[in-house]
Amino acid sequence: MAQVVSTRLEQMQNSEKSIEQAIIDYKRLGYSDAWINQRIKSIEISKELTDEWVRTGVQTGLQYASLTDIITREWSGMTTKQYKSFKGMKNESLRDNMTNMEIAVNMLAKISATELSKQRNPNGFYQQKQVAKDGGSVAKAARTQLEPKLGYGVITQAKASDYLPNINGNDD
Repeated sequence: MAQVVSTRLEQMQNSEKSIEQAIIDYKRLGYSDAWINQRIKSIEISKELTDEWVRTGVQTGLQYASLTDIITREWSGMTTKQYKSFKGMKNESLRDNMTNMEIAVNMLAKISATELSKQRNPNGFYQQKQVAKDGGSVAKAARTQLEPKLGYGVITQAKASDYLPNINGNDD
């Protein structure tokens, strides 16, 4: 137990170790290298967005959750809770269960919100709400342009884990 605590404290002090541990964990779960790379990039983009929220006076917790919900609702048409329900999830991480396409659109929404925030320099949560909506709408426009060309929707009930090889070796 002490070793686990010591390792976790070391990871908290060195973000590279946290990323390395996340990669190890995702590989152990059977995720592909391509999905892992995209997921790690999405974590970086989310961190840049929350750093921007801190800079503009947004408070952690409920305000972060609300802004994330606005971004998600804008690009996907669903709140985070509705999206999780659509995928048949309860307590799992939504982002850990997104397909590559969903992660890409979510990243576009978040990076758009980050850059718009830097440009507009909003003050606090209430001004960030419009930035979040605008960032999400950029990704929605991309998604709605792409879907007819693909012939299918980007948002799907499929989870990234649906594409994992059966780790236990059973085919049932």
